[in-house]
Amino acid sequence: MVTIAELHADEALRREEFPVCEERIFLAHAAVCAMPMRVAQAVADCAMAGATDDQEVFLGQLLYGTRDLAAQILGVSVREIALVGPTSLALSYVAAGLDFQAGDNVICYLDDYPSNVYPWLALRDKGVEVRFVKTAELGKIEPDDVLKLVDDRTRLVALASCHFISGWRIDVDAIGETLHERDVLFCLDAIQTVGAFPVSVKNVDFLAADAHKWMLGPCSAGILYVRQEIQAQLKPMVFGWHNVECPDFVAADHIELKHDARRYEAGTHNIAGTAGLRAAFEILLEVGIEEIGDELLRKRRLITNEMTDAGWDVVFADSHPRNQGGMVSMTKEGVDLEALHGSLAEQNITASLRTDRAGQHYLRLSPHFYNTDAELQRVMGILKES
Repeated sequence: MVTIAELHADEALRREEFPVCEERIFLAHAAVCAMPMRVAQAVADCAMAGATDDQEVFLGQLLYGTRDLAAQILGVSVREIALVGPTSLALSYVAAGLDFQAGDNVICYLDDYPSNVYPWLALRDKGVEVRFVKTAELGKIEPDDVLKLVDDRTRLVALASCHFISGWRIDVDAIGETLHERDVLFCLDAIQTVGAFPVSVKNVDFLAADAHKWMLGPCSAGILYVRQEIQAQLKPMVFGWHNVECPDFVAADHIELKHDARRYEAGTHNIAGTAGLRAAFEILLEVGIEEIGDELLRKRRLITNEMTDAGWDVVFADSHPRNQGGMVSMTKEGVDLEALHGSLAEQNITASLRTDRAGQHYLRLSPHFYNTDAELQRVMGILKES
């Protein structure tokens, strides 16, 4: 067992668990994380086991165990979890697998990450109308912004749980509850919150999240949640030996799908990536998702307070904690953020540079629970001097 307090108090332990800390301050978990040692070791051990034994021997146990841990994190049944890899693929499965008809409409947000825009735009080829949520500020989606677009032809609303630049977390329960009252499906791109905060899915029908951000896992090792009651509505778009019943690997003359979310897992899995994902889930559950969320909000307050005092414009600096994500995006008039981002990299500090539709650059810091206040103070000291 390891706790946040133990990691912060014992630098040797922190560097053992998170080797990136040896030479780098890593503040880009909203992009692509640096894997913990236990995750990297699980991937390596799986690869070596595959080099010395039959990979199929440990596949079944690995898959079930990983689904079970994902179900624990989301508070759902293991029968509602599929291991399909990238968020883009999972969202595309949802868009392509529902029986949309010409004249139906879906609602999404054009300024979300493209993975949660393009699958819905593709539905235009079926005659589906795509309606875009309008917001007063970047990513600040309030329930009324969504609900005023809903009518009797709205089939689905697809939103991100947290905006990838502004860090605004939506009120998932409030939006989802009202949508369900109106018999509208709700799909959530939760890659910016799973692993960082508790995520409620009681009013969510579909959820997608890859492992390579806050979950601290490998790339292309994500999850797809599909509520049990609507799995019959979401048709698989790919078929193979794993999601179609074929006892003893003998093909039948008809298709009988697995009777749970495995129906969306068509073929052989990314075994090494799944091993890493399982190890990542074990770390998150060991530390505690609520504890992680509290720590990320504490870090956000620290950064926001100091940087606003230093004259920086922090996006949603005064928002309610329930709407705050783990990232802090900021700008400052007269500061060349591209040059500053490059300068940080030269000093072994990994941050992110993001740009909105208007061409505005943002320096984004996204620390995780293992980052220390001393690391944050060093980075903020550099920013204050810029």
